Amino acid sequence: MADSHPDHVLVPTLGRPREDEALAYALETFPAADIVLLAVITPLDAPLSEGGILEREDRRAQTRASATDLLESVADAASDRVRIETAEGRPGTVVPQYAAEEGIDHVVMYGSRTGSTGFFRRFLGRDIAATVVDRTAQPVTVLD
Repeated sequence: MADSHPDHVLVPTLGRPREDEALAYALETFPAADIVLLAVITPLDAPLSEGGILEREDRRAQTRASATDLLESVADAASDRVRIETAEGRPGTVVPQYAAEEGIDHVVMYGSRTGSTGFFRRFLGRDIAATVVDRTAQPVTVLD
């Protein structure tokens, strides 16, 4: 398959600002592709108790609602090409794994390096976009 004409494009959303730009870019750049808007739920490090499980379900519902809002803000007529999925885990692991397992041809994501400097970069580790690029076999477009 030629990279310029992917059939299946993945747009991960982590609930960060400007991710609507990645979805809009994917819809415009790949007008014939089906788009998966993958709402990634970063797991809590707290032990899972009954309360933790309920919190997990609340977080899953909130993440899906956020992805739905993102889709509605960007894709009027093209929304029939976009499917929302959720996945739980670290984005640098979940996104490449999803792309490999679900037949994704191209990944488009927003990756602001300016938002991940100083304390947050040390706390969160590598820039998520750089990790996704390094771990994903498919082409990845990172908007900054």
